[in-house]
Amino acid sequence: MDPVLFFDQVSLDDVPLVGGKGASLGELYRELKPLGVPVPDGFCITAPAYRQVVSGAGIEAEMHDLLNGVDLDDVADLARRGERLRALVADAPVPPAIAAAIADAYTKLSAGCGDLDVAVRSSATAEDLPDASFAGQHESYLHIRGQEALLDAVRRCWASLFTDRAIVYRIHNGFDHMQVSLSVAVQQMVRSDQATSGVMFTLDTDTGFDGVVLVTAAHGLGENVVQGAVSPDEFYVFKHTLGHAPSPVIRRKLGAKEQRMVYAGFGDGLVNEPVPQAERERFCLTDAETVQLARYAVAVESHYSERAGHPVRLDLEWARDGADGPFYIIQARAETVHSRAERTTIRRFHLKGEGKELARGAAVGGGIVSGTARVIRSADDLHQLRSGEILVAEMTDPAWEPVMKTAAGIVTDKGGRTCHAAIVSRELGLTAVVGTGDGTRSIRTGETVTVSAAGGAEGVVLEGKVPFEVEKISLKGLPRPHTRIMMNVGNPDVAFEASFLPNDGVGLARLEFIISNQVRVHPQALLHPEEVADPAVREEIARLTRGYDGPADYFVRKLAEGVGTIGAAFYPKPVIVRLSDFKSNEYAELIGGRDFEPKEENPMLGFRGAARYVSDVYREGFALECRAIRAVREEMGLTNVQVMIPFVRTVAEGLGVLDRMARNGLKRGEHGLTVYLMCEIPANVILAEQFLAHFDGFSIGSNDLTQLTLGVDRDSPLVASVFDERNAAVKMLVSQAIRTARRMERHIGICGQAPSDYPDFAEFLVKEGIESMSLNPDSVLSITRRVVEVEEKLGRGGEGAQAVGR
Repeated sequence: MDPVLFFDQVSLDDVPLVGGKGASLGELYRELKPLGVPVPDGFCITAPAYRQVVSGAGIEAEMHDLLNGVDLDDVADLARRGERLRALVADAPVPPAIAAAIADAYTKLSAGCGDLDVAVRSSATAEDLPDASFAGQHESYLHIRGQEALLDAVRRCWASLFTDRAIVYRIHNGFDHMQVSLSVAVQQMVRSDQATSGVMFTLDTDTGFDGVVLVTAAHGLGENVVQGAVSPDEFYVFKHTLGHAPSPVIRRKLGAKEQRMVYAGFGDGLVNEPVPQAERERFCLTDAETVQLARYAVAVESHYSERAGHPVRLDLEWARDGADGPFYIIQARAETVHSRAERTTIRRFHLKGEGKELARGAAVGGGIVSGTARVIRSADDLHQLRSGEILVAEMTDPAWEPVMKTAAGIVTDKGGRTCHAAIVSRELGLTAVVGTGDGTRSIRTGETVTVSAAGGAEGVVLEGKVPFEVEKISLKGLPRPHTRIMMNVGNPDVAFEASFLPNDGVGLARLEFIISNQVRVHPQALLHPEEVADPAVREEIARLTRGYDGPADYFVRKLAEGVGTIGAAFYPKPVIVRLSDFKSNEYAELIGGRDFEPKEENPMLGFRGAARYVSDVYREGFALECRAIRAVREEMGLTNVQVMIPFVRTVAEGLGVLDRMARNGLKRGEHGLTVYLMCEIPANVILAEQFLAHFDGFSIGSNDLTQLTLGVDRDSPLVASVFDERNAAVKMLVSQAIRTARRMERHIGICGQAPSDYPDFAEFLVKEGIESMSLNPDSVLSITRRVVEVEEKLGRGGEGAQAVGR
């Protein structure tokens, strides 16, 4: 057999001949290049050629002896054996016929170019397989020029079959060392040292959500990205709107891109150089370039999936040739982590031991976590919190959220089930116990505690590390009720994971979380930075908005990306986005916010919701929110995203909001835009017919409706015991709202906390005829089962049931 095969001579069927990497390169070149996916040409030195070198050198017996005695616990001995194995292979003479075939292939590849620069990559016969990638186990060499240098690089690739890490990997994965051979792929170099390069995945690498292409990019040759030596830019492109939306880039993250790998000069190899600060502060790909790369990725994925007869998710490498040259796909392999993940089970937590009770309060999250406690007395002390510690505080506010993300769990003295700490903990997927009264006094910094929210409505903080177990619950065969079960999802970071739960979409996506965590700056401060009094704050705003087309573009893009991520996670199911409902004191906590917000005695009943949207004071800020929603629907193509208006006190106020929205390009009914109204003020129920004449439906906000019906400040511990959505007066209003909406054939749902916390309240809603419930993700399964039971008793179980979520 010819020891050298060009890419157009091999395919995915030839793994035994040219290894996983070589076979994939051949498949790409033969099958995808004709379809418009650019792939550099090259050739493979076959695995039989490697075996011929080894057998011809007479070194197999010594190799067997070295490999049979490997002790993984003896690192020094492993290193000695590996070094000897590599030397045996690297020093083995290459038969003249094989050396000549390599030289001839290189001459042919270089035709008309002198000595062509090539990349020389190892390709093992057990590499890039569906259940074992072998990624990074063997060596590759870049910027190789000339026949002598090429042959030397080939020898070093062969020898890398016995890197210490490759030996260990084969043992852990059950591969026979001597049955694995190594081919070498030689490929035209793409001069990305003068441009950009990176890696793409046809799924989200954190969750396995396969509706996106994740594109990473950095300056220079791609080895830095592959090896994790730099923090690249990240882009998420939504597959389902890729073919028709103007810009289906749903999310971007600016990477540090500290250095780039470039040519050091002829014969001097490669070197890393620092990237100028101005380049680091800009994305190294435009949206159009990102979309082009994603199209290539989807084309390759489609071909590989069709060939395999089942979905195949891919890990691809790409590179740009020169500063303004074309993009090339230079490698593709099957993704092996999430492709095998089991997505038909969820987890439930149960304490299996006892401990001294330190504090008790409202449970949030349903989980159990142990860790070291850190008592934080004020925002000035937040820097003391270490990742993985339990945050213990009197209370939290939006300014704390970036730090709260690093905590393993949260305990507060004040607040109830709808306080800031509770809401944020749910959205971050954290375990929390809130409203303990004395947590900051009974818990000491440095002691180990266990926070349990797995016991129902009440949670406890226990002394020490208390054992617990995690129950896995199968989602297979879970019945779907007639009542639509939606979810409250405000944190884009958990949207992909949450989408795997059985659901009918998102009934409440709060803009507040996205604004406080991802935008962080008050919209008026972005529009009018000159009115911000503190020079340090102005500098912070300037720093955050670098790389964007102005401060307003920063707000719109950040907000659109957050909403777009949630919209994509649940597409094509409806995602109802509630426009911002910060109170003035919360807006003031945003960067630059104190220069634009009034000081109110009772912000809960003040300048919030619809009143803010129709005011001239916030007119420009509201316009930015509308621009962001338009970008999601029109540019990203996520028309499943709908809008909900909070805290509308009067019908005239509601009409004013609709008018403002229409002026900003969001006209109810156009392009399928649905506009809902939060039903959370008694006036909304009393005048329901008048309100619903102008909106597409109600979503009951049980938190504020209870507060305003009973005259209870829901954040006040002094009257917390009075706050109960199950109060007869509240239930009477809920029942009236449902009846009116159904009579007027308008949608009626609920997105408040009550059905998530109280199964009996969920039962009440079903009996009253609610169309949908939007629940916290941690209560979806238990409440779904309860709803199914109630519907079966009522004789309408399963009617119109929605399809189970991903």
